[in-house]
Amino acid sequence: MNITAITETNRENVRSFFQSHWGSAEMVLSTGIYDCSALDGFIAWNIEGEMIGLITYILRDTECEIISLDSIEEGKGVGTNLLRTVEQSAKQVPCNQVKIITTNDNVLALKFYQKRGYYLSELLVDAVKEARKIKPEIPLLGNHGIPIRDEVVLVKTLSIK
Repeated sequence: MNITAITETNRENVRSFFQSHWGSAEMVLSTGIYDCSALDGFIAWNIEGEMIGLITYILRDTECEIISLDSIEEGKGVGTNLLRTVEQSAKQVPCNQVKIITTNDNVLALKFYQKRGYYLSELLVDAVKEARKIKPEIPLLGNHGIPIRDEVVLVKTLSIK
């Protein structure tokens, strides 16, 4: 696996990735509306040169917020390596924490992040109802038939050396 930064050279690949996997590069969160294809981030490539993972983020003062994390090959360290790459990059800024928002139905993401040192910081009740006003195609039901209603904020404190 090779991880490279998103640049103008590969940004069209990023746009195509979001279009094919999510139908759009637009992400609506309580912190804002984002065009993920225009954000900073990193791409994971396999040996054949195919995109197998992607992470995007924004920086706000001493905080790094991950906007999206996708892995095509789950269970092979793609997401973990992308996450570590962003954390290392954030330390250089320096940021003292990394934040990610997911939805209440995404139990796999909640497990993934907590196993990597993130803790539950905040529950934004009915935040997805507000997001649907902007992006009505957000489904009502998510993983395991769980109604998608709330945003869950997870945070990891970085030790800056």
